[in-house]
Amino acid sequence: MSQILVLNCGSSSIKYELFDMTGPVSVASGLVERIGEEDSRVTHHVDGVSHVVDGPLADHRAGLAAMNEAFTTTRPIPDGALVAVGHRVVHGGDRFAAPALIDDVVLEAIRDCIPLAPLHNPANLLGIEVAMQANPDIPHVAVFDTAFHQTMSQAAYRYAIDRDTADEHRVRKYGFHGTSHAFVSRTAAAHLGLDERSARIITLHLGNGASACAVRGGRSVDTSMGLTPLAGLVMGTRSGDIDPGAMIHLLRMGMSVDDLDTLLNRSSGLKGLCGDNDLREVHRRAAAGDEVARSALDVYVHRIRAYLGAYLVELGGADAVVFTAGVGENDPQVRAAVCAGLQSLGIEIDETVNSGVRGPLGPVDVATPDSRVRVLVVPTDEELEIATSTLATIN
Repeated sequence: MSQILVLNCGSSSIKYELFDMTGPVSVASGLVERIGEEDSRVTHHVDGVSHVVDGPLADHRAGLAAMNEAFTTTRPIPDGALVAVGHRVVHGGDRFAAPALIDDVVLEAIRDCIPLAPLHNPANLLGIEVAMQANPDIPHVAVFDTAFHQTMSQAAYRYAIDRDTADEHRVRKYGFHGTSHAFVSRTAAAHLGLDERSARIITLHLGNGASACAVRGGRSVDTSMGLTPLAGLVMGTRSGDIDPGAMIHLLRMGMSVDDLDTLLNRSSGLKGLCGDNDLREVHRRAAAGDEVARSALDVYVHRIRAYLGAYLVELGGADAVVFTAGVGENDPQVRAAVCAGLQSLGIEIDETVNSGVRGPLGPVDVATPDSRVRVLVVPTDEELEIATSTLATIN
């Protein structure tokens, strides 16, 4: 038995999943939330049953101890079965183009990237340090959201600002959702029997956070997110692309940097456009004749189509377009709207097949038989991708 534990540590939460890599198959998963508060909760899933424990957890050390207790009381990890822990790390800067076996040098590099991801890397780092103290005799591996996109050319990742200023402050496009884009593009190529070394695939990760990626030969050519996860597509509460001059204008009008941060990250996107960031509610309102909701949907879809068109040009066409994540997997209306009228570009979906696909168990092709470009709905599994990358790294 060869088991990998995947940890995704946030500022007040720990998301985890245990995999038996001889399958691979998920053995158990769970969430430790509201760490540092009186109403902390551990929700542990195993054998189709959820186990919930409430009670205060002072810090991440207590959170990991509660996770271990959940394993002990439900399905203990056999002695010697756990061979490594894989850690999700949001930002690896330009230092990491692949997962890394964690040592002091890697820890310092993750710490050095904190200015690039001040909300995420500190929590990722804390989780790593606590987990390494709790499990010192097995390897720990960092898997970076940004690593998959390190294959982008300078033409794709450089911003057209003063080069010295950009280099000094590490201002460039990094991209995110790398584990998801890597997983679904590889899964799509295998499903279609494509040669991964030459396949041209456009992946659309559409969730509350959203990004697009152009993949050629299994390598990221371009992606919509940039220095931060704010750039690119319209998201649940994040703005996506916006004229930087608009931010200068708002600063001159009296808004502070913190005001702008809140505006762009928490009060923009669909929420900013119509007051709701849940697409199900936006669809309901639009169907009832709400023009504000309809306009929000139009902006949302327009931005996706703009990136889809750009990546078709960048790749010189595509073998497949892949929809994934919460919206991509479960929202036939968005998929239909994105692909509408693209027959001249070789993209045509089967409306009947597409309307029946919500959260598929595996890849589903929703394109018509005559469509030159296949259109797939592929469930993403970032935790499995981290586990697979971790096992490959320690081997």
